[in-house]
Amino acid sequence: MDKQIVFTDKNKAEFLEVESQELGANQVRVKTAFSTISNGTERANLTGDASVSPHSAGQTIFPRALGYSTSGIVVEKGENVKSLEIGDRVAMYWTTHRNYNVVDENNAVKINGDNVSLEDGALAHIAAFPLAAIRKTKLEIGESLMVMGLGILGLMAVQLAKAAGAVPVIAVDPVEKRRETALKFGADYALNPFDEDFADKVKEITGGGVNTAIEVTGQGAGLNETLDCMAKFGRVALLGCTRNSDFTVDYYRKVHGPGISLIGAHTDARPKFESYPGYYTTADDIKTVLKLCENNRINLKDMVVETHTPDQCKEVYERLVFDKDFPTVVQFDWRE
Repeated sequence: MDKQIVFTDKNKAEFLEVESQELGANQVRVKTAFSTISNGTERANLTGDASVSPHSAGQTIFPRALGYSTSGIVVEKGENVKSLEIGDRVAMYWTTHRNYNVVDENNAVKINGDNVSLEDGALAHIAAFPLAAIRKTKLEIGESLMVMGLGILGLMAVQLAKAAGAVPVIAVDPVEKRRETALKFGADYALNPFDEDFADKVKEITGGGVNTAIEVTGQGAGLNETLDCMAKFGRVALLGCTRNSDFTVDYYRKVHGPGISLIGAHTDARPKFESYPGYYTTADDIKTVLKLCENNRINLKDMVVETHTPDQCKEVYERLVFDKDFPTVVQFDWRE
């Protein structure tokens, strides 16, 4: 039997015994070291939001299990597995919060180098989301980039934008603590979108408007504010999950007129098997994230605000639902 965190009902998480997974010929069994909470996605699933993904059928079904960004040690391999060995450290994607994950060989990326920790590895899949968004904007060195919303994805986007050569990087969030964190992780400016002259400040900083933007809030107000800040022919990647479609954009004046490109940047909107310029597979983006960590271009581990044992999940997820100040980055430590 394995142990797993399961959302058994609306707003209810439990740490349960579950059947161990069988190992296929092309799979590996990984003893989980760390798993990372993806705040927005897991809150939506835990609260019973029917719009948990662009592919959902509008149904709310429990139980359900989340935890798609994890790391660990390979303890068993199928007979056809070639790229991994027992004892390898790996970053996994599309997994769950459980003590052992069985995944296809291609869903486990080997962690190389002493500079990359297992905590880093458990953040790599989530970091691949904003990385894909930045790629889709076709950011060029020296162009300005604004990140609207500084949750876990937004803070990662700040670091990745700086590593990609964006100048300046402007971080935007109404929460002062998040703005301070963004400056710590490389933002050149951190602004409050509720300031009366917010868009004017952005245009002053950039000499007329930002070239590229990563919209992470998924809110209509966030998109409208972003569009107010764009330079002519600017590109906006829509990274935040827009679960509520009830909002209005003045497309004629804010999109058509200035020639703005709106780019769908959900992580599923990527190739499955082969990368090409601007569009990388999940595995290749995770490899990029790990290389950036190894060479000290980005710092994921220091983003972690809290670490808990899995048996504390009930209290942790109650806070995720009801505490507006829930930390941006929280991990579970499965090593004991």
